[in-house]
Amino acid sequence: MNNIIRILILAIIGGLIGYITNVIAIKLIFRPINPIKVPIFNIEIIGMIPKRKKEIAINIGRIVEEQFLSIDEITNNLVTEQDKEYIIDYIKVKIKLILNEKMVLIPSTIRSLVQNYISEIIEDEIREGIDELCEEMIAKASNRINIKEIIENKINELDLYELEIIILQIVKNELRHIEILGLILGFFIGIVQGIITIFI
Repeated sequence: MNNIIRILILAIIGGLIGYITNVIAIKLIFRPINPIKVPIFNIEIIGMIPKRKKEIAINIGRIVEEQFLSIDEITNNLVTEQDKEYIIDYIKVKIKLILNEKMVLIPSTIRSLVQNYISEIIEDEIREGIDELCEEMIAKASNRINIKEIIENKINELDLYELEIIILQIVKNELRHIEILGLILGFFIGIVQGIITIFI
């Protein structure tokens, strides 16, 4: 009976040690946010995230740009054929309104001929111009927009407390599982230690 109690006590102690060490290890990922200097050993203690914030920002920016969101994907959906049709229709309506205002004294048959002629020009010439303009805009946007840099700057602008909250929101459940896993592993290690002490 004494052996079972000894094993149980060691298992509980092992479980608590496993749980507490994992909780502390997770806290040390973020804390201390401001460096703490230990003069005796001449070392500086700081959390992993605060220490490597810039490096983390660079890596996240690179991964997002390479794996999730490329500039080509954004620019390909920037201006669609439907958008171009809308622009052409809008120009046609605007020109028709302008002609009706400016050509009030001209007979309606001549006005109608002029409007039809201009509509044809818009269909042929303006469509080509819109295609060229869209390509030019997309090329300029591709050169101007740097997803990696935008994400990197956004992360670097974040306060370390805000960054901690964001990361915890993303991996909260996973970190909880790590804490529980520490408890379980510690418990089983305690049982093994208890069994070993019986035979020693």
